[in-house]
Amino acid sequence: MAIQSVGIVGAGQMGNGIAHVFALAGYEVLLNDISEDAIAAAIALIDSNMDRQVGKGLITETAKAEALARIGSTRKLTDLGQTDLIIEAATERETIKTAIFEDLVPHLKPDTILTSNTSSISITRLASRTDRPEKFMGFHFMNPVPIMQLVELIRGIATDEETFRACHEVVERLGKTSATAEDFPAFIVNRILMPMINEAIYTLYEGVGSVQSIDTSLKLGANHPMGPLELADFIGLDTCLAIMNVLHDGLADTKYRPCPLLTKYVEAGWLGRKTKRGFYDYRGEVPVPTR
Repeated sequence: MAIQSVGIVGAGQMGNGIAHVFALAGYEVLLNDISEDAIAAAIALIDSNMDRQVGKGLITETAKAEALARIGSTRKLTDLGQTDLIIEAATERETIKTAIFEDLVPHLKPDTILTSNTSSISITRLASRTDRPEKFMGFHFMNPVPIMQLVELIRGIATDEETFRACHEVVERLGKTSATAEDFPAFIVNRILMPMINEAIYTLYEGVGSVQSIDTSLKLGANHPMGPLELADFIGLDTCLAIMNVLHDGLADTKYRPCPLLTKYVEAGWLGRKTKRGFYDYRGEVPVPTR
Protein backbone atom coordinates (compact mmCIF):
# COMPACT_ATOMS: atom_id res chain seq x y z
CA MET A 1 0.00 0.00 0.00
CA ALA A 2 2.11 2.89 -1.32
CA ILE A 3 1.08 6.22 0.19
CA GLN A 4 2.05 9.23 -1.91
CA SER A 5 -0.62 11.84 -1.15
CA VAL A 6 -1.98 12.99 2.22
CA GLY A 7 -5.11 14.94 3.07
CA ILE A 8 -5.14 16.84 6.37
CA VAL A 9 -8.37 18.04 7.96
CA GLY A 10 -7.78 21.12 10.10
CA ALA A 11 -5.16 23.85 9.65
CA GLY A 12 -4.64 24.61 13.36
CA GLN A 13 -1.48 24.06 15.39
CA MET A 14 -1.51 20.30 14.83
CA GLY A 15 -2.69 20.33 11.20
CA ASN A 16 -0.10 22.83 10.02
CA GLY A 17 2.68 20.96 11.81
CA ILE A 18 1.61 17.67 10.23
CA ALA A 19 1.49 19.31 6.78
CA HIS A 20 4.98 20.69 7.41
CA VAL A 21 6.64 17.34 8.12
CA PHE A 22 4.80 15.44 5.38
CA ALA A 23 5.74 18.00 2.73
CA LEU A 24 9.41 17.90 3.78
CA ALA A 25 9.31 14.09 3.56
CA GLY A 26 8.21 14.28 -0.08
CA TYR A 27 4.46 13.68 0.20
CA GLU A 28 1.90 15.64 -1.78
CA VAL A 29 -0.18 17.41 0.87
CA LEU A 30 -3.70 18.81 0.63
CA LEU A 31 -4.58 20.94 3.67
CA ASN A 32 -8.26 21.51 4.42
CA ASP A 33 -10.00 23.95 6.73
CA ILE A 34 -13.40 25.66 6.69
CA SER A 35 -11.65 29.01 7.19
CA GLU A 36 -9.61 30.63 4.42
CA ASP A 37 -7.89 32.77 7.06
CA ALA A 38 -6.87 29.65 9.00
CA ILE A 39 -5.36 28.13 5.85
CA ALA A 40 -3.45 31.33 5.04
CA ALA A 41 -2.16 31.56 8.62
CA ALA A 42 -1.09 27.91 8.51
CA ILE A 43 0.88 28.31 5.27
CA ALA A 44 2.55 31.45 6.62
CA LEU A 45 3.52 29.64 9.83
CA ILE A 46 4.90 26.66 7.90
CA ASP A 47 6.97 29.08 5.79
CA SER A 48 8.27 30.80 8.94
CA ASN A 49 9.07 27.52 10.72
CA MET A 50 10.92 26.21 7.66
CA ASP A 51 12.90 29.46 7.56
CA ARG A 52 13.96 28.70 11.11
CA GLN A 53 15.09 25.22 10.03
CA VAL A 54 17.06 26.73 7.14
CA GLY A 55 18.71 29.16 9.54
CA LYS A 56 19.79 26.27 11.78
CA GLY A 57 21.14 24.30 8.84
CA LEU A 58 18.56 21.53 9.23
CA ILE A 59 17.19 21.90 5.70
CA THR A 60 18.29 23.76 2.56
CA GLU A 61 16.51 26.62 0.81
CA THR A 62 15.86 24.23 -2.07
CA ALA A 63 14.26 21.64 0.23
CA LYS A 64 12.09 24.35 1.73
CA ALA A 65 10.92 25.62 -1.68
CA GLU A 66 10.17 22.10 -2.90
CA ALA A 67 8.24 21.26 0.29
CA LEU A 68 6.12 24.40 0.13
CA ALA A 69 5.33 23.63 -3.52
CA ARG A 70 3.95 20.25 -2.42
CA ILE A 71 1.35 21.82 -0.11
CA GLY A 72 -2.04 22.55 -1.64
CA SER A 73 -5.11 23.81 0.18
CA THR A 74 -8.89 23.59 -0.07
CA ARG A 75 -11.96 24.57 1.89
CA LYS A 76 -13.92 21.66 0.37
CA LEU A 77 -13.65 18.56 2.55
CA THR A 78 -14.66 16.34 -0.38
CA ASP A 79 -11.49 17.33 -2.29
CA LEU A 80 -9.50 15.11 0.10
CA GLY A 81 -11.29 12.02 -1.18
CA GLN A 82 -8.67 11.16 -3.80
CA THR A 83 -5.69 11.19 -1.42
CA ASP A 84 -4.11 7.94 -0.21
CA LEU A 85 -4.10 8.83 3.49
CA ILE A 86 -6.32 11.25 5.42
CA ILE A 87 -5.35 12.59 8.84
CA GLU A 88 -8.14 14.30 10.76
CA ALA A 89 -6.68 16.99 13.02
CA ALA A 90 -9.81 18.92 13.97
CA THR A 91 -10.74 20.07 17.46
CA GLU A 92 -10.88 17.42 20.23
CA ARG A 93 -14.66 16.99 20.13
CA GLU A 94 -16.07 13.63 19.10
CA THR A 95 -19.22 15.03 17.47
CA ILE A 96 -17.11 17.18 15.14
CA LYS A 97 -14.78 14.32 14.26
CA THR A 98 -17.58 11.87 13.49
CA ALA A 99 -19.35 14.45 11.32
CA ILE A 100 -16.13 14.94 9.34
CA PHE A 101 -15.71 11.22 8.71
CA GLU A 102 -19.36 10.78 7.75
CA ASP A 103 -19.03 13.61 5.21
CA LEU A 104 -15.81 12.17 3.80
CA VAL A 105 -16.89 8.55 3.33
CA PRO A 106 -18.94 8.92 0.10
CA HIS A 107 -16.00 10.60 -1.66
CA LEU A 108 -13.13 8.27 -0.75
CA LYS A 109 -11.15 5.95 -2.98
CA PRO A 110 -11.65 2.29 -2.00
CA ASP A 111 -8.12 1.99 -0.59
CA THR A 112 -7.85 5.37 1.19
CA ILE A 113 -6.71 5.02 4.80
CA LEU A 114 -8.54 7.15 7.38
CA THR A 115 -6.78 8.24 10.56
CA SER A 116 -7.40 10.58 13.46
CA ASN A 117 -4.87 12.67 15.35
CA THR A 118 -7.13 12.48 18.42
CA SER A 119 -5.27 12.56 21.71
CA SER A 120 -7.86 10.63 23.69
CA ILE A 121 -11.05 9.55 21.86
CA SER A 122 -11.82 5.89 21.09
CA ILE A 123 -10.45 4.88 17.69
CA THR A 124 -12.85 1.94 17.53
CA ARG A 125 -15.83 4.23 18.07
CA LEU A 126 -14.68 6.74 15.45
CA ALA A 127 -13.98 3.94 12.97
CA SER A 128 -17.48 2.55 13.43
CA ARG A 129 -18.90 5.72 11.86
CA THR A 130 -17.12 4.98 8.57
CA ASP A 131 -17.40 2.39 5.83
CA ARG A 132 -13.85 1.09 6.44
CA PRO A 133 -13.07 0.35 10.09
CA GLU A 134 -10.35 -2.05 8.94
CA LYS A 135 -8.60 0.89 7.22
CA PHE A 136 -8.93 3.25 10.17
CA MET A 137 -6.50 3.92 13.01
CA GLY A 138 -5.17 6.53 15.39
CA PHE A 139 -2.21 8.59 14.17
CA HIS A 140 -1.32 10.79 17.15
CA PHE A 141 1.44 13.35 16.60
CA MET A 142 2.96 15.34 19.45
CA ASN A 143 3.05 19.15 19.50
CA PRO A 144 5.07 20.86 18.05
CA VAL A 145 5.05 18.30 15.24
CA PRO A 146 8.26 19.38 13.42
CA ILE A 147 10.26 19.03 16.66
CA MET A 148 8.69 16.16 18.60
CA GLN A 149 9.96 12.72 17.62
CA LEU A 150 7.12 10.47 18.79
CA VAL A 151 4.00 9.33 16.93
CA GLU A 152 1.49 7.11 18.76
CA LEU A 153 -0.10 4.49 16.49
CA ILE A 154 -3.41 3.18 17.84
CA ARG A 155 -5.31 0.28 16.31
CA GLY A 156 -9.08 0.07 16.60
CA ILE A 157 -10.59 -3.35 17.18
CA ALA A 158 -11.02 -3.83 13.40
CA THR A 159 -7.78 -2.25 12.11
CA ASP A 160 -6.06 -4.70 9.77
CA GLU A 161 -2.35 -5.46 9.61
CA GLU A 162 -1.88 -3.90 6.17
CA THR A 163 -3.17 -0.54 7.42
CA PHE A 164 -0.96 -0.67 10.49
CA ARG A 165 2.13 -1.53 8.42
CA ALA A 166 1.39 1.28 5.95
CA CYS A 167 1.13 3.87 8.75
CA HIS A 168 4.23 2.51 10.45
CA GLU A 169 6.17 2.92 7.19
CA VAL A 170 4.92 6.50 6.90
CA VAL A 171 6.28 7.30 10.37
CA GLU A 172 9.66 5.87 9.37
CA ARG A 173 9.70 7.94 6.15
CA LEU A 174 8.99 11.06 8.24
CA GLY A 175 12.10 10.26 10.28
CA LYS A 176 10.07 9.87 13.48
CA THR A 177 9.64 7.05 15.99
CA SER A 178 6.37 5.20 16.57
CA ALA A 179 4.98 3.72 19.75
CA THR A 180 2.01 1.34 19.56
CA ALA A 181 -0.80 1.99 22.03
CA GLU A 182 -3.94 0.01 22.75
CA ASP A 183 -7.30 1.71 22.22
CA PHE A 184 -7.93 2.82 25.80
CA PRO A 185 -8.87 6.37 26.83
CA ALA A 186 -6.00 8.84 26.19
CA PHE A 187 -3.67 6.02 25.02
CA ILE A 188 -0.14 6.23 26.56
CA VAL A 189 1.26 9.76 26.60
CA ASN A 190 -1.87 11.61 27.72
CA ARG A 191 -2.94 8.81 30.08
CA ILE A 192 0.20 9.65 32.05
CA LEU A 193 0.72 13.34 31.25
CA MET A 194 -2.78 14.80 31.72
CA PRO A 195 -3.38 13.53 35.27
CA MET A 196 -0.04 15.12 36.21
CA ILE A 197 -1.14 18.45 34.74
CA ASN A 198 -4.55 18.10 36.41
CA GLU A 199 -2.85 17.44 39.75
CA ALA A 200 -0.70 20.54 39.28
CA ILE A 201 -3.89 22.55 38.75
CA TYR A 202 -5.36 21.03 41.93
CA THR A 203 -2.17 22.06 43.73
CA LEU A 204 -2.78 25.64 42.58
CA TYR A 205 -6.53 25.43 43.32
CA GLU A 206 -5.91 24.26 46.89
CA GLY A 207 -3.32 26.99 47.53
CA VAL A 208 -0.40 24.61 48.01
CA GLY A 209 1.76 26.71 45.70
CA SER A 210 1.61 29.60 43.25
CA VAL A 211 1.81 29.24 39.48
CA GLN A 212 5.50 30.11 39.49
CA SER A 213 6.28 27.90 42.49
CA ILE A 214 4.60 24.89 40.91
CA ASP A 215 6.31 25.31 37.54
CA THR A 216 9.71 26.07 39.08
CA SER A 217 9.42 23.03 41.36
CA LEU A 218 8.83 20.62 38.46
CA LYS A 219 11.45 22.20 36.21
CA LEU A 220 14.19 22.21 38.84
CA GLY A 221 13.02 19.37 41.07
CA ALA A 222 12.02 16.85 38.39
CA ASN A 223 14.14 18.18 35.49
CA HIS A 224 11.10 18.89 33.32
CA PRO A 225 11.87 21.26 30.43
CA MET A 226 8.57 23.07 30.99
CA GLY A 227 6.43 23.43 34.11
CA PRO A 228 3.04 21.65 34.10
CA LEU A 229 0.98 24.86 34.09
CA GLU A 230 3.11 26.39 31.35
CA LEU A 231 2.71 23.14 29.41
CA ALA A 232 -1.06 23.19 29.90
CA ASP A 233 -1.16 26.69 28.40
CA PHE A 234 0.94 25.46 25.49
CA ILE A 235 -1.35 22.49 24.82
CA GLY A 236 -4.55 24.48 25.31
CA LEU A 237 -6.67 24.29 28.45
CA ASP A 238 -9.74 23.27 26.42
CA THR A 239 -7.80 20.28 25.10
CA CYS A 240 -6.60 19.39 28.59
CA LEU A 241 -10.18 19.50 29.88
CA ALA A 242 -11.47 17.42 26.98
CA ILE A 243 -8.87 14.71 27.62
CA MET A 244 -9.56 14.66 31.36
CA ASN A 245 -13.28 14.29 30.64
CA VAL A 246 -12.56 11.34 28.32
CA LEU A 247 -10.44 9.70 31.04
CA HIS A 248 -13.04 10.37 33.74
CA ASP A 249 -15.95 9.12 31.63
CA GLY A 250 -14.11 6.22 30.02
CA LEU A 251 -12.39 4.78 33.09
CA ALA A 252 -15.03 5.73 35.72
CA ASP A 253 -12.39 6.56 38.31
CA THR A 254 -12.63 9.69 40.48
CA LYS A 255 -8.86 10.19 40.30
CA TYR A 256 -9.43 11.52 36.77
CA ARG A 257 -11.98 14.17 37.81
CA PRO A 258 -11.02 17.46 36.11
CA CYS A 259 -10.03 20.16 38.57
CA PRO A 260 -12.82 22.78 38.97
CA LEU A 261 -10.24 25.51 38.34
CA LEU A 262 -9.43 24.01 34.93
CA THR A 263 -13.14 24.05 34.08
CA LYS A 264 -13.44 27.67 35.25
CA TYR A 265 -10.56 28.83 33.06
CA VAL A 266 -12.08 27.12 30.02
CA GLU A 267 -15.47 28.66 30.75
CA ALA A 268 -13.78 32.06 30.90
CA GLY A 269 -12.20 31.48 27.49
CA TRP A 270 -8.73 31.56 29.05
CA LEU A 271 -7.37 28.67 27.03
CA GLY A 272 -3.63 29.38 27.20
CA ARG A 273 -1.24 30.71 24.59
CA LYS A 274 -3.75 30.61 21.74
CA THR A 275 -6.05 33.10 23.52
CA LYS A 276 -3.20 35.04 25.18
CA ARG A 277 -4.40 34.11 28.67
CA GLY A 278 -4.39 30.94 30.70
CA PHE A 279 -2.34 30.26 33.81
CA TYR A 280 -0.11 32.98 32.38
CA ASP A 281 -1.01 36.25 30.68
CA TYR A 282 0.83 36.45 27.34
CA ARG A 283 -0.31 39.91 26.27
CA GLY A 284 2.84 41.67 27.42
CA GLU A 285 6.49 41.22 26.54
CA VAL A 286 6.97 38.66 29.32
CA PRO A 287 4.33 36.11 30.44
CA VAL A 288 3.03 36.78 33.96
CA PRO A 289 0.94 34.46 36.16
CA THR A 290 -2.78 35.17 36.21
CA ARG A 291 -3.15 33.73 39.70
